[in-house]
Amino acid sequence: MKRLLIAIAAFAAIANIAYAQDPIVGNWRTELGDTAEIASCGSGYCITLKSGKHAGKQIGTFGGRDGSYEGKITDPGANKTYNGSVTVSGNALKLKGCVLKVVCEAQTWPRL
Repeated sequence: MKRLLIAIAAFAAIANIAYAQDPIVGNWRTELGDTAEIASCGSGYCITLKSGKHAGKQIGTFGGRDGSYEGKITDPGANKTYNGSVTVSGNALKLKGCVLKVVCEAQTWPRL
């Protein structure tokens, strides 16, 4: 019985490591000072504004893992959507949106 309990505890520990949250998941502070939540949705991740003028609006969908993601980002003020990329390094998220991969703008958001 003791061996069975040890085996179950070891399996549970390994399962927790395998299903650790991706680094993109969490709350981030935008350059305007709003809070943006990034959470799993479908087979990727969605960015939803949680505070500010556009609170409740989904502004991005991305796929990827381990700190590197590709997808779409929407400028909520202009209501225009762009191809984008996100990289996460530690507690910093770099978001980049481009028009035709020629004209790009980037922002860096700190983790809350």
